[in-house]
Amino acid sequence: MSNIAKFRPFPTTNFLPDSLLDNFFNRSIGDFLGSDVVVNRPAVNILETANGFELEFAAPGFEKKDFSLNVEEGYLTVSATKENKQEESNERFTRREFRFDSFKRTFKIPETVNQDSIKAVYENGVLQVTLPKKEEATTIVKTIEIG
Repeated sequence: MSNIAKFRPFPTTNFLPDSLLDNFFNRSIGDFLGSDVVVNRPAVNILETANGFELEFAAPGFEKKDFSLNVEEGYLTVSATKENKQEESNERFTRREFRFDSFKRTFKIPETVNQDSIKAVYENGVLQVTLPKKEEATTIVKTIEIG
């Protein structure tokens, strides 16, 4: 007879419910830091047209002066910073609150883009960045007659 113990896998009942583990590992940074912290990364739509590329950032609550766009070494960096301060005072207390919202996104610019002609417009909570293609990179569409 052998003295080998029979392998028994972990019991089928979990020590922690799956939903508890899922909730722990799927939390955002804001969940750990508190409800007053906002982690902001705006959604970006990217569209290629025959004449260039369009980037649309959903960034409500910012103003035109809050944005910064930089082109350096073939990369476009779009960032925004906004600081809000509120102060409330009466005879018994003073309450001061500070809120700081910011984001930074970087994109590799294709070689077909004319970097000198990049433009941006902020309107109704959407930052629209236009990256026009170089003249030689635009698609030429024409009909060719058969002779």
